[in-house]
Amino acid sequence: IIQSSSATTVMVVGFVNSGIMRLTEAVGIIMGANIGTTVTAWILSLAGISSENFWIRCLEPSSFSPVLAVVGVCFIMFSKSRKKQNIGMILAGFAMLMFGMDTMTDAVAPLAQMPEFTSILTAFSHPVLGVAAGAVITAVIQSSSASVGILQALCVTGTVPVGTAVPIIMGQNIGTCITAILSAIGAGKNAKRAALVHFYFNLTGTVLFMLVFYGVNAFVRFGFLNQAAGAADIAVIHSAFNIVVTIVLLPFSAGLEKLAVLTVRDGKGEEEQEDLYNALEERFLDNPAYAIRQSKAVADKMMHTAGEGLRAALQLLENYEEKTAEKVRTSESMVDTSEDKLGTYLVKISSAGMLDEDSRMISMLLHCIGDFERISDHAVNLMESAQEIYGKRIQFSKEATEELKVCTAALGNIVELSFQAFETQDVEEAKQIEPLEEVMDYLCAELKNRHVMRLKEGKCTMELGFILQDILTNYERVADHCSNIAVCIMKAANGKLEFHKYLDTLKQKEEKWFWEKYTEYMNKYMLP
Repeated sequence: IIQSSSATTVMVVGFVNSGIMRLTEAVGIIMGANIGTTVTAWILSLAGISSENFWIRCLEPSSFSPVLAVVGVCFIMFSKSRKKQNIGMILAGFAMLMFGMDTMTDAVAPLAQMPEFTSILTAFSHPVLGVAAGAVITAVIQSSSASVGILQALCVTGTVPVGTAVPIIMGQNIGTCITAILSAIGAGKNAKRAALVHFYFNLTGTVLFMLVFYGVNAFVRFGFLNQAAGAADIAVIHSAFNIVVTIVLLPFSAGLEKLAVLTVRDGKGEEEQEDLYNALEERFLDNPAYAIRQSKAVADKMMHTAGEGLRAALQLLENYEEKTAEKVRTSESMVDTSEDKLGTYLVKISSAGMLDEDSRMISMLLHCIGDFERISDHAVNLMESAQEIYGKRIQFSKEATEELKVCTAALGNIVELSFQAFETQDVEEAKQIEPLEEVMDYLCAELKNRHVMRLKEGKCTMELGFILQDILTNYERVADHCSNIAVCIMKAANGKLEFHKYLDTLKQKEEKWFWEKYTEYMNKYMLP
């Protein structure tokens, strides 16, 4: 439909890079794209039709392309419908393609009388030179359809033998891979692999076809190789080559995929880890609703990474291990990078026109990713406190340890609730977070008071007091960010919700459900 294997493959590379499509699924589409691109050659070959019959002459591009151009221009200039404007662009573009083909055909016609031109084409009859020429020309103009069209125009001169056209067509299939390869630069590993599958498929197909074709020719001697090629002959060769190669290599698609994976290897000693921002493709910005959905998926991954870092930090308070500490640092670094990438992407989306609902979603995501980033920062702070306890070989009293376990359990609960509410965008679940945040404030304040009492009784040291103070402060801050996430979720669902007014209203005595939930949490996380 779009008459370009390069464009189709570039889209596939983008889909693989964004995680919409797996590499295995992309291989078949890439193979099919090579067959689909041959349609252009058949359309261009219609220029060679010659007949006195009116209806047959109507099939000539020069006959119908002006009509298509007029209709296309009218759609573009006078229609307010985006769909009709796109149709107009298609019709006008196709008409320009046909007009360009006719113009090019007329321009190269005098070359038939030039012996220098004939000698150049004779040089390309050598298989290796022909393949190289076809590959270079197609790589420069980045379109096998366009280069095939140029070859068809040259065939009108009658000086291009089939023996010259065959290797050039083979080379064109290799040269068209450059577009996908360029689009994969800076993309993820799987996107690079998808581009390489396209290259390996075309390269392997060309080599096999050339070996078989010229191997048989060495014994049989194909007489048609010296005959002048026409536009229709080019279309036949182009289609036959791509169809045959696809049939032959389709059973070995897994091998091509494996070869691409071997070429673009994972880092030594590390597993393949998908980038948190691999779905943030610039090409999706034209569709804000879809770009927002992709951004939400990335935010979910960012949230889980922050959660893993926090859980690792809480483990360190009980049992410090350097391997776990490194996991906290890595998570924090990944979350920082994700916030930067995702925040920039969301700002780009917001510059496009969108519905109020989408605008509220972007605002919610921008606020929440900031909270996720701060939670990962607090995880690092907790890791450093655990590191200090371990390094100084000190430990909390039995009473303080038991109290801290209760507070840690409550913290784990509020983080789990807020993350679950964010992932599902469940407003009812988000409402359950604020009562627990109040309980967290009470627990942290009570633990600080109890520590002061133990300090007065000589049961604890000032040094441990400073560390406990840091830990509880980070607990409070994490709970505050969970509260922010909950309110942002509710505001995204109800654009009229006011943050501070809502929180003040909740704590009024008439909000019965709030105090009932608060009491439930207080009973659940009762200090010893």
